[in-house]
Amino acid sequence: MALTIYPAIDLKGGQVVRLAEGDMARATVYADDPAGQAARFAAQGAKALHVVDLDGAFAGESRNGDAVRSIIAAFPGRVQVGGGIRTEAQAEAWLEAGVWRVVMGTAALEDPNLVRALAKKHQGRIVVAVDAREGLVAVRGWADKSTTSVTDLARQFEDAGVAALLFTDVGRDGMLKGVNIEATTALAEAVNIPVIASGGVADINDIKALINKPNIEGVITGRAIYDGRLNLGEALCL
Repeated sequence: MALTIYPAIDLKGGQVVRLAEGDMARATVYADDPAGQAARFAAQGAKALHVVDLDGAFAGESRNGDAVRSIIAAFPGRVQVGGGIRTEAQAEAWLEAGVWRVVMGTAALEDPNLVRALAKKHQGRIVVAVDAREGLVAVRGWADKSTTSVTDLARQFEDAGVAALLFTDVGRDGMLKGVNIEATTALAEAVNIPVIASGGVADINDIKALINKPNIEGVITGRAIYDGRLNLGEALCL
């Protein structure tokens, strides 16, 4: 399958930021206008965006809703949104607002039946986030580490109609250390749900390393683009 490149727009206090290892105290602000950033990504050829309400991930409900809606309005492609979406009402409100896919992580661990039901109802529009610290699922804005392995969680959704698994190595996120290729491909081989790689993209070599890997649908990249280490247009042409 063709690899989809998802530029990331992470929102904190209405601003576009990147965190280091998921730490809200280690945020770098890159833009004050989320809609403008989305438009710039579109101008560079992006067809899909990955948007995260960081404040919402900790609060358990939307905190940057206006910014997300401005992004949806400004971006002509597909927008997937995550961060604090833990109930049926929250997920369906975003789908009705024009979001292409909703990303659910904490809810997938704490209420898997809810996520399975939503995935069956909205085929191809629910993404399960399996975020890992040392191989174990991290939840609530990555602040808490569970005792559940990434693979065990992922396998609970194999027959539910989930669009994709979003796998992030939290220890690499925003650190430009390179994608955890080994863990990402291991997950892709262990399940039949397409996997989106995230966390640590340093440059175009990470993108190249994921191309043509079985069952890997896409890759999310943020800091590498914002810091100028990765040319989005070049990556999209691979």
